[in-house]
Amino acid sequence: MATKNKYIPLIIGVAIAAGVVIGGKMNFTDTSDNLFTTNSKKDKINRLIDYIDYEYVDDVNTDSIVDVTVNGILDNLDPHSTYIPKADLERITENMKGDFVGIGINFYPYKDTIAVIRPTEGGPSERAGILSGDRILMADGDTLYGNEVSNNDITSKLKGDEKSKVKLTVYRRGEDDLLEFEIKRQSIPIKSVDASYMLTDDLGYIKINRFAESTFKEFKDALDELQELGATKLALDLRDNPGGFLGIAEQIADEFLEDDKLILFTRDKKGREEKTFATRRGDFEDGEIFILINENSASASEVIAGALQDNDKGIIVGRRSYGKGLVQREMALGDGSAVRLTVSRYYTPTGRSIQRPYDNGNSTAYHNDYYKRLRTGELSDSENIVVDDSLKFTTPKGKIVYGGGGIIPDVFVPVDKLIENETINYLRRRGHFGFFVFEELDKDRSIYQSISKYDFINNFEVSDDIVVRFQDYVNARERVNITFVAYNDEIRRLIKATLARQLFDDNAFEEIINKEDIMVQEVVLLSQEQSDFKQ
Repeated sequence: MATKNKYIPLIIGVAIAAGVVIGGKMNFTDTSDNLFTTNSKKDKINRLIDYIDYEYVDDVNTDSIVDVTVNGILDNLDPHSTYIPKADLERITENMKGDFVGIGINFYPYKDTIAVIRPTEGGPSERAGILSGDRILMADGDTLYGNEVSNNDITSKLKGDEKSKVKLTVYRRGEDDLLEFEIKRQSIPIKSVDASYMLTDDLGYIKINRFAESTFKEFKDALDELQELGATKLALDLRDNPGGFLGIAEQIADEFLEDDKLILFTRDKKGREEKTFATRRGDFEDGEIFILINENSASASEVIAGALQDNDKGIIVGRRSYGKGLVQREMALGDGSAVRLTVSRYYTPTGRSIQRPYDNGNSTAYHNDYYKRLRTGELSDSENIVVDDSLKFTTPKGKIVYGGGGIIPDVFVPVDKLIENETINYLRRRGHFGFFVFEELDKDRSIYQSISKYDFINNFEVSDDIVVRFQDYVNARERVNITFVAYNDEIRRLIKATLARQLFDDNAFEEIINKEDIMVQEVVLLSQEQSDFKQ
């Protein structure tokens, strides 16, 4: 062990040297084909790595040298230039593409089996007859139960080529024999619109969790449906939305802004600017719009909020956004891995950059900014938001806005105690609500078969017995002794919302949570006040 440790500085030195040389060659005026062409400096580094690979006294994983090199370079650039290893790239790409090929189920690796939470509506598993609560034991004869089966094993067996078939062996409670299903895999959407429904007779609500390739179509379908239901106002919920494709955010902003209004512009290292303007295709230009943001709304979310705020369109509601104004481009590294490299900054129509300072590069302090905001009281009181008067800008109608660190809302809403409560957050992170609700449903799902989604959302009440059972469930698994007296209502709401998600869909979950959500309620009040003012 000591012998290997003493050579670590040598390995790191080679990695840094390689990073300096490769980094120096990254000139974005070149095409991607010319970017990494052979030259004497690269040959020198490659030869040194080959010497280590073939001649070095100890075995060294030279692939790891490259990983260390790339990460070392990016850590010294900015907080949002990142390296994506080959093992992660497919999953990330799939998530941003907005679909995958599979059998269409939501499931838990529950205890030692795959437990179906619910099949995807209209998906191949639902059509084949798979039900909530089923346990998938085998796929094409391969075992999928037992503690040694990993999530990767499960995924590799259930996913596959489109239109390919997989034979599943399923255990269903109440059936004497195991069941067999043959399912044809198909493209399954990964939804980015979590919820879409009417808050009032004329106020619609849409929640977007990220900006993927499919997001604009999902959003447009939801908006069209809400308008058919009478929506002339819209609450667009971008809380906790980390961003995604910039072009998708531009398309959505275009729906609200009049023709030729500036949406944003980007500027690269050479000062070249690219401007994006609204087109004639917007279908909600005459509607009233409310944008909900919080401290986790970033990047493309901030593009929409900034574009509307700077054009005096709508009302931004919530708390100061994350503050990410850097644009990344994904570049393949040739071995299945990639980097997302910051290539420009984006600016809102008034010319403000909303990127937070990152003087120390990819620092811990930068990524822990949330805790700083919590500590300074910014999340509870707008008076604690620090602004820089040198970064003051004025909208066409004379409203003062600030750059230098996120979008400051027009109407501030303090953090909800459901979000702020550390105990509740811990229980959610640990998955206790989901696992408990699954077990409750698994006892007897027939109890809920006759309840419609509408009746459940509006009339179902979580009993004291269920809350006590959940309390006992948590105490047994965490080996603690806590009571929920201080936040009993919040626990009830989360249990009910989780029941709705597993019985129906994510939309039902959001509807229940939003009934007591103080930011959503603020939007409803603002909407009513505007209607009263017009009258």
